[in-house]
Amino acid sequence: MKGLVITRSLYNASLLLSTPKVVFVSPQFSVNQNLSNPMAACIDTSRTKNKPPSRDPNRPKPEESQYNFMHFCRLSLSDQVSQRPICQNRTKTTQTRRLVDDVDHEEEKGDALWLKMQDEARADIDEEPILSSYYYTSILSHACLESALANHLSVKLSNSSLSCGTLVDIFMGVFVEDEEVIKAVEDDLRAVKERDPACISYAQCFLNFKGFLACQAHRVAHKLWSQGRKVLALLIQNRVSEVFAVDIHPGAKIGRGILLDHATGVVVGETAVIGNNVSILHNVTLGGTGKVCGDRHPKIGDGVLIGAGTCILGNIRIGDGAKIGACSVVLKDVPARTTAVGNPARLIGGKENPIKLDKIPSFTMDHTSHISEWSDYVI
Repeated sequence: MKGLVITRSLYNASLLLSTPKVVFVSPQFSVNQNLSNPMAACIDTSRTKNKPPSRDPNRPKPEESQYNFMHFCRLSLSDQVSQRPICQNRTKTTQTRRLVDDVDHEEEKGDALWLKMQDEARADIDEEPILSSYYYTSILSHACLESALANHLSVKLSNSSLSCGTLVDIFMGVFVEDEEVIKAVEDDLRAVKERDPACISYAQCFLNFKGFLACQAHRVAHKLWSQGRKVLALLIQNRVSEVFAVDIHPGAKIGRGILLDHATGVVVGETAVIGNNVSILHNVTLGGTGKVCGDRHPKIGDGVLIGAGTCILGNIRIGDGAKIGACSVVLKDVPARTTAVGNPARLIGGKENPIKLDKIPSFTMDHTSHISEWSDYVI
Protein backbone atom coordinates (compact mmCIF):
# COMPACT_ATOMS: atom_id res chain seq x y z
CA MET A 1 0.00 0.00 0.00
CA LYS A 2 1.42 3.37 -1.00
CA GLY A 3 1.35 6.26 1.45
CA LEU A 4 0.08 9.61 0.34
CA VAL A 5 2.43 12.60 0.58
CA ILE A 6 0.72 15.00 2.94
CA THR A 7 1.40 18.68 3.40
CA ARG A 8 2.50 20.05 6.78
CA SER A 9 -0.92 21.58 7.48
CA LEU A 10 -2.77 18.34 6.74
CA TYR A 11 -0.19 16.40 8.76
CA ASN A 12 -0.78 18.67 11.77
CA ALA A 13 -4.51 18.21 11.56
CA SER A 14 -4.29 14.45 10.96
CA LEU A 15 -2.54 13.84 14.26
CA LEU A 16 -5.54 15.18 16.14
CA LEU A 17 -8.37 13.46 14.34
CA SER A 18 -10.71 11.73 16.71
CA THR A 19 -13.04 10.12 14.16
CA PRO A 20 -13.08 6.35 14.62
CA LYS A 21 -12.98 5.77 10.87
CA VAL A 22 -9.68 4.70 9.36
CA VAL A 23 -9.38 6.03 5.82
CA PHE A 24 -6.60 4.87 3.52
CA VAL A 25 -6.31 7.17 0.54
CA SER A 26 -4.64 5.98 -2.62
CA PRO A 27 -3.11 8.42 -5.12
CA GLN A 28 -6.02 7.84 -7.51
CA PHE A 29 -8.56 9.42 -5.21
CA SER A 30 -9.13 12.92 -3.91
CA VAL A 31 -8.56 13.90 -0.31
CA ASN A 32 -10.97 16.80 -0.67
CA GLN A 33 -13.08 15.54 2.21
CA ASN A 34 -14.35 17.45 5.24
CA LEU A 35 -13.31 15.90 8.53
CA SER A 36 -14.93 17.07 11.72
CA ASN A 37 -15.23 15.95 15.29
CA PRO A 38 -16.21 17.91 18.38
CA MET A 39 -13.41 16.36 20.46
CA ALA A 40 -10.64 17.70 18.21
CA ALA A 41 -11.20 21.35 18.99
CA CYS A 42 -7.80 22.36 17.66
CA ILE A 43 -8.48 21.26 14.07
CA ASP A 44 -9.11 24.06 11.61
CA THR A 45 -11.31 22.50 8.94
CA SER A 46 -10.16 25.06 6.44
CA ARG A 47 -6.74 23.43 6.52
CA THR A 48 -8.00 20.18 5.15
CA LYS A 49 -9.31 21.63 1.91
CA ASN A 50 -6.47 20.80 -0.48
CA LYS A 51 -6.49 20.37 -4.23
CA PRO A 52 -6.89 16.78 -5.45
CA PRO A 53 -3.59 15.09 -6.35
CA SER A 54 -2.69 15.44 -10.02
CA ARG A 55 -2.86 12.33 -12.18
CA ASP A 56 -0.24 13.69 -14.54
CA PRO A 57 2.79 11.34 -14.36
CA ASN A 58 5.02 14.28 -15.29
CA ARG A 59 3.77 16.48 -12.46
CA PRO A 60 6.50 18.30 -10.49
CA LYS A 61 7.80 16.67 -7.34
CA PRO A 62 6.51 17.92 -3.97
CA GLU A 63 8.37 20.77 -2.35
CA GLU A 64 10.88 20.01 0.36
CA SER A 65 8.61 21.69 2.92
CA GLN A 66 6.01 18.96 2.48
CA TYR A 67 6.06 16.07 4.88
CA ASN A 68 5.42 12.41 4.39
CA PHE A 69 3.63 11.23 7.51
CA MET A 70 5.19 7.78 7.12
CA HIS A 71 8.62 9.27 7.81
CA PHE A 72 7.67 10.39 11.30
CA CYS A 73 6.33 7.17 12.75
CA ARG A 74 7.61 3.61 12.79
CA LEU A 75 5.21 1.09 11.34
CA SER A 76 4.19 -1.70 13.66
CA LEU A 77 4.95 -4.38 11.05
CA SER A 78 7.60 -6.92 11.96
CA ASP A 79 8.77 -7.49 8.36
CA GLN A 80 9.49 -3.88 7.58
CA VAL A 81 12.80 -2.08 7.47
CA SER A 82 13.49 -0.06 10.60
CA GLN A 83 11.78 3.32 10.21
CA ARG A 84 13.10 5.54 12.96
CA PRO A 85 11.98 9.17 12.92
CA ILE A 86 14.06 11.25 10.56
CA CYS A 87 16.47 13.82 11.99
CA GLN A 88 18.36 16.17 9.71
CA ASN A 89 21.38 16.16 12.03
CA ARG A 90 21.70 12.39 12.21
CA THR A 91 24.57 10.72 10.37
CA LYS A 92 23.23 9.05 7.24
CA THR A 93 23.25 5.27 7.28
CA THR A 94 22.27 2.69 4.73
CA GLN A 95 18.84 1.21 5.43
CA THR A 96 18.88 -2.59 5.32
CA ARG A 97 16.37 -5.24 6.29
CA ARG A 98 16.86 -6.27 9.89
CA LEU A 99 18.35 -9.72 10.52
CA VAL A 100 17.95 -11.78 13.68
CA ASP A 101 21.59 -11.27 14.65
CA ASP A 102 21.36 -7.49 14.22
CA VAL A 103 18.14 -6.78 16.12
CA ASP A 104 18.09 -3.49 17.97
CA HIS A 105 16.82 -4.66 21.36
CA GLU A 106 16.05 -1.16 22.58
CA GLU A 107 13.85 -0.52 19.57
CA GLU A 108 12.15 -3.89 19.97
CA LYS A 109 11.35 -3.12 23.61
CA GLY A 110 9.89 0.24 22.62
CA ASP A 111 7.81 -1.28 19.83
CA ALA A 112 6.56 -4.02 22.16
CA LEU A 113 5.50 -1.39 24.70
CA TRP A 114 3.60 0.56 22.04
CA LEU A 115 1.87 -2.59 20.79
CA LYS A 116 0.94 -3.46 24.38
CA MET A 117 -0.60 -0.01 24.85
CA GLN A 118 -2.65 -0.45 21.69
CA ASP A 119 -3.91 -3.85 22.88
CA GLU A 120 -4.86 -2.32 26.23
CA ALA A 121 -6.71 0.49 24.46
CA ARG A 122 -8.74 -2.01 22.43
CA ALA A 123 -9.56 -3.96 25.58
CA ASP A 124 -10.73 -0.76 27.28
CA ILE A 125 -12.97 0.01 24.30
CA ASP A 126 -14.52 -3.46 24.58
CA GLU A 127 -15.27 -2.68 28.23
CA GLU A 128 -16.46 0.90 27.65
CA PRO A 129 -17.54 1.39 24.01
CA ILE A 130 -18.62 4.96 24.78
CA LEU A 131 -14.91 5.87 24.99
CA SER A 132 -14.03 4.50 21.57
CA SER A 133 -13.59 7.93 19.99
CA TYR A 134 -11.37 9.08 22.86
CA TYR A 135 -9.13 6.04 22.65
CA TYR A 136 -8.98 6.26 18.87
CA THR A 137 -7.92 9.91 18.99
CA SER A 138 -5.39 9.41 21.77
CA ILE A 139 -3.79 6.07 20.87
CA LEU A 140 -5.22 3.94 18.08
CA SER A 141 -5.11 6.54 15.31
CA HIS A 142 -1.35 6.94 15.74
CA ALA A 143 1.39 4.77 14.28
CA CYS A 144 3.95 5.37 17.03
CA LEU A 145 4.37 6.49 20.63
CA GLU A 146 5.98 9.77 19.56
CA SER A 147 2.95 10.84 17.57
CA ALA A 148 0.46 9.80 20.25
CA LEU A 149 2.34 11.56 23.04
CA ALA A 150 2.81 14.77 21.04
CA ASN A 151 -0.92 14.84 20.32
CA HIS A 152 -2.04 13.96 23.85
CA LEU A 153 0.20 16.53 25.55
CA SER A 154 -0.87 19.18 23.05
CA VAL A 155 -4.55 18.57 23.71
CA LYS A 156 -3.93 18.81 27.46
CA LEU A 157 -1.80 21.97 27.36
CA SER A 158 -3.41 24.00 24.59
CA ASN A 159 -5.73 26.92 25.26
CA SER A 160 -7.51 29.64 23.33
CA SER A 161 -4.30 31.52 22.57
CA LEU A 162 -1.91 28.55 22.26
CA SER A 163 -3.15 26.26 19.52
CA CYS A 164 -3.00 22.51 19.62
CA GLY A 165 -1.36 22.37 16.20
CA THR A 166 1.46 24.64 17.33
CA LEU A 167 2.20 22.43 20.32
CA VAL A 168 2.13 19.29 18.18
CA ASP A 169 4.83 20.80 15.98
CA ILE A 170 6.94 21.67 19.03
CA PHE A 171 6.63 18.31 20.77
CA MET A 172 7.03 16.25 17.61
CA GLY A 173 10.09 18.26 16.63
CA VAL A 174 11.83 17.34 19.90
CA PHE A 175 10.80 13.68 19.77
CA VAL A 176 12.04 13.33 16.18
CA GLU A 177 15.31 15.12 16.85
CA ASP A 178 16.31 13.33 20.06
CA GLU A 179 15.61 9.60 20.33
CA GLU A 180 16.88 9.58 23.91
CA VAL A 181 13.81 11.55 24.96
CA ILE A 182 11.48 8.80 23.74
CA LYS A 183 13.62 6.12 25.39
CA ALA A 184 13.26 8.04 28.66
CA VAL A 185 9.48 8.22 28.09
CA GLU A 186 9.34 4.44 27.72
CA ASP A 187 11.40 3.93 30.89
CA ASP A 188 9.05 6.27 32.77
CA LEU A 189 6.03 4.28 31.58
CA ARG A 190 7.57 1.06 32.83
CA ALA A 191 8.55 2.66 36.14
CA VAL A 192 4.99 3.81 36.86
CA LYS A 193 3.50 0.45 35.90
CA GLU A 194 5.96 -1.51 38.06
CA ARG A 195 6.00 0.69 41.17
CA ASP A 196 2.50 2.16 41.46
CA PRO A 197 -0.11 -0.43 42.47
CA ALA A 198 -2.83 2.00 41.33
CA CYS A 199 -1.59 1.79 37.72
CA ILE A 200 -3.64 -0.90 36.00
CA SER A 201 -2.14 -0.54 32.50
CA TYR A 202 0.35 1.37 30.39
CA ALA A 203 -2.54 2.94 28.51
CA GLN A 204 -4.06 4.33 31.73
CA CYS A 205 -0.70 5.78 32.77
CA PHE A 206 -0.28 7.39 29.36
CA LEU A 207 -3.78 8.86 29.32
CA ASN A 208 -4.52 9.75 32.93
CA PHE A 209 -1.44 9.95 35.18
CA LYS A 210 -0.55 13.62 35.38
CA GLY A 211 2.81 12.96 37.03
CA PHE A 212 3.89 11.00 33.97
CA LEU A 213 2.54 13.61 31.57
CA ALA A 214 4.13 16.50 33.47
CA CYS A 215 7.48 14.72 33.40
CA GLN A 216 7.33 14.21 29.63
CA ALA A 217 6.34 17.81 29.01
CA HIS A 218 9.33 18.82 31.13
CA ARG A 219 11.63 16.71 28.96
CA VAL A 220 10.54 18.75 25.95
CA ALA A 221 10.89 22.04 27.85
CA HIS A 222 14.38 21.07 29.06
CA LYS A 223 15.47 20.23 25.52
CA LEU A 224 14.26 23.64 24.33
CA TRP A 225 15.96 25.34 27.30
CA SER A 226 19.29 23.65 26.48
CA GLN A 227 18.94 24.90 22.88
CA GLY A 228 18.58 28.48 24.08
CA ARG A 229 14.83 28.64 23.35
CA LYS A 230 14.10 29.78 26.89
CA VAL A 231 10.93 31.77 26.19
CA LEU A 232 9.23 28.72 24.67
CA ALA A 233 10.54 26.44 27.44
CA LEU A 234 9.16 28.74 30.15
CA LEU A 235 5.80 28.87 28.38
CA ILE A 236 5.54 25.09 28.49
CA GLN A 237 6.56 25.09 32.16
CA ASN A 238 3.82 27.59 32.91
CA ARG A 239 1.14 25.56 31.12
CA VAL A 240 2.24 22.36 32.90
CA SER A 241 2.03 24.16 36.24
CA GLU A 242 -1.46 25.45 35.46
CA VAL A 243 -2.83 22.17 34.09
CA PHE A 244 -1.07 19.52 36.22
CA ALA A 245 -0.08 21.51 39.36
CA VAL A 246 3.53 20.39 38.84
CA ASP A 247 6.15 23.14 38.66
CA ILE A 248 9.50 21.94 37.27
CA HIS A 249 11.88 24.58 35.99
CA PRO A 250 12.99 23.73 32.43
CA GLY A 251 16.62 24.05 33.51
CA ALA A 252 16.33 21.11 35.94
CA LYS A 253 17.94 17.85 34.80
CA ILE A 254 15.90 14.68 35.22
CA GLY A 255 17.02 11.11 34.56
CA ARG A 256 15.09 8.08 33.31
CA GLY A 257 12.71 5.70 35.06
CA ILE A 258 11.05 8.49 37.07
CA LEU A 259 7.86 8.05 39.10
CA LEU A 260 6.03 11.20 40.20
CA ASP A 261 3.34 9.54 42.26
CA HIS A 262 0.18 11.71 42.45
CA ALA A 263 2.52 14.63 41.62
CA THR A 264 0.32 17.46 42.88
CA GLY A 265 2.44 20.21 44.40
CA VAL A 266 5.83 18.94 43.19
CA VAL A 267 8.28 21.85 42.80
CA VAL A 268 11.77 21.43 41.30
CA GLY A 269 14.21 24.34 41.03
CA GLU A 270 16.34 25.42 38.09
CA THR A 271 19.68 23.85 39.09
CA ALA A 272 18.26 20.67 40.63
CA VAL A 273 19.45 17.31 39.30
CA ILE A 274 17.42 14.10 39.65
CA GLY A 275 19.12 10.79 38.86
CA ASN A 276 17.73 7.63 37.31
CA ASN A 277 15.02 5.41 38.84
CA VAL A 278 13.88 7.97 41.40
CA SER A 279 10.43 7.89 43.01
CA ILE A 280 8.94 11.17 44.27
CA LEU A 281 5.56 11.59 45.94
CA HIS A 282 3.27 14.63 46.04
CA ASN A 283 4.05 18.01 47.64
CA VAL A 284 7.81 17.51 47.40
CA THR A 285 9.99 20.61 47.03
CA LEU A 286 13.54 20.54 45.70
CA GLY A 287 14.30 24.19 46.33
CA GLY A 288 16.91 26.75 47.25
CA THR A 289 17.53 28.38 50.60
CA GLY A 290 16.88 31.87 49.28
CA LYS A 291 20.38 33.04 50.23
CA VAL A 292 22.51 32.23 47.19
CA CYS A 293 22.43 32.44 43.41
CA GLY A 294 23.93 30.10 40.85
CA ASP A 295 23.96 26.38 41.63
CA ARG A 296 21.55 26.41 44.56
CA HIS A 297 19.28 23.34 44.37
CA PRO A 298 19.53 19.70 45.54
CA LYS A 299 21.21 16.86 43.67
CA ILE A 300 19.26 13.59 43.95
CA GLY A 301 21.13 10.34 43.34
CA ASP A 302 19.93 7.18 41.59
CA GLY A 303 17.30 4.98 43.23
CA VAL A 304 16.20 7.57 45.81
CA LEU A 305 12.71 7.53 47.40
CA ILE A 306 11.33 10.89 48.58
CA GLY A 307 8.20 10.77 50.73
CA ALA A 308 5.19 13.06 50.49
CA GLY A 309 5.48 16.61 51.79
CA THR A 310 9.27 16.59 51.94
CA CYS A 311 11.36 19.76 51.52
CA ILE A 312 14.98 19.35 50.41
CA LEU A 313 16.62 22.74 50.35
CA GLY A 314 19.95 24.04 49.12
CA ASN A 315 22.78 22.66 47.02
CA ILE A 316 23.04 19.40 48.95
CA ARG A 317 23.49 15.80 47.88
CA ILE A 318 21.08 12.93 48.51
CA GLY A 319 23.16 9.80 47.98
CA ASP A 320 22.25 6.85 45.75
CA GLY A 321 19.63 4.55 47.23
CA ALA A 322 18.73 6.89 50.09
CA LYS A 323 15.24 7.28 51.53
CA ILE A 324 13.67 10.49 52.81
CA GLY A 325 10.68 10.08 55.12
CA ALA A 326 7.43 11.95 54.56
CA CYS A 327 7.25 15.61 55.65
CA SER A 328 10.97 15.78 56.38
CA VAL A 329 12.99 18.97 56.01
CA VAL A 330 16.46 18.13 54.71
CA LEU A 331 19.18 20.79 54.87
CA LYS A 332 22.35 18.67 54.82
CA ASP A 333 23.79 15.87 52.71
CA VAL A 334 22.29 12.41 53.17
CA PRO A 335 24.70 9.48 52.67
CA ALA A 336 23.92 6.72 50.18
CA ARG A 337 21.62 3.87 51.30
CA THR A 338 20.53 5.65 54.50
CA THR A 339 17.18 6.92 55.76
CA ALA A 340 16.57 10.50 56.86
CA VAL A 341 13.42 11.45 58.77
CA GLY A 342 12.12 14.47 60.66
CA ASN A 343 12.15 18.25 60.84
CA PRO A 344 15.02 18.90 60.71
CA ALA A 345 15.83 15.48 59.27
CA ARG A 346 18.20 13.12 61.07
CA LEU A 347 19.61 9.75 60.05
CA ILE A 348 18.06 6.57 61.41
CA GLY A 349 20.76 4.83 63.44
CA GLY A 350 22.60 8.06 64.11
CA LYS A 351 25.09 10.15 62.20
CA GLU A 352 28.08 8.03 63.16
CA ASN A 353 26.61 4.62 62.34
CA PRO A 354 23.42 5.00 60.27
CA ILE A 355 21.46 1.93 59.27
CA LYS A 356 22.25 0.94 55.69
CA LEU A 357 19.44 -0.11 53.36
CA ASP A 358 19.94 -3.41 51.53
CA LYS A 359 17.33 -2.73 48.83
CA ILE A 360 16.74 0.14 46.43
CA PRO A 361 13.94 2.13 48.10
CA SER A 362 12.59 3.69 44.90
CA PHE A 363 11.83 0.16 43.67
CA THR A 364 10.39 -1.25 46.89
CA MET A 365 8.42 1.96 47.67
CA ASP A 366 8.77 1.00 51.36
CA HIS A 367 8.13 4.10 53.48
CA THR A 368 8.06 2.52 56.95
CA SER A 369 11.02 0.14 57.37
CA HIS A 370 13.18 0.87 60.46
CA ILE A 371 10.69 3.51 61.62
CA SER A 372 10.34 1.75 65.00
CA GLU A 373 14.05 2.33 65.58
CA TRP A 374 13.57 6.05 65.09
CA SER A 375 10.38 6.60 67.08
CA ASP A 376 8.30 4.70 69.64
CA TYR A 377 5.17 6.64 68.70
CA VAL A 378 2.05 4.48 68.47
CA ILE A 379 -1.64 5.21 68.02
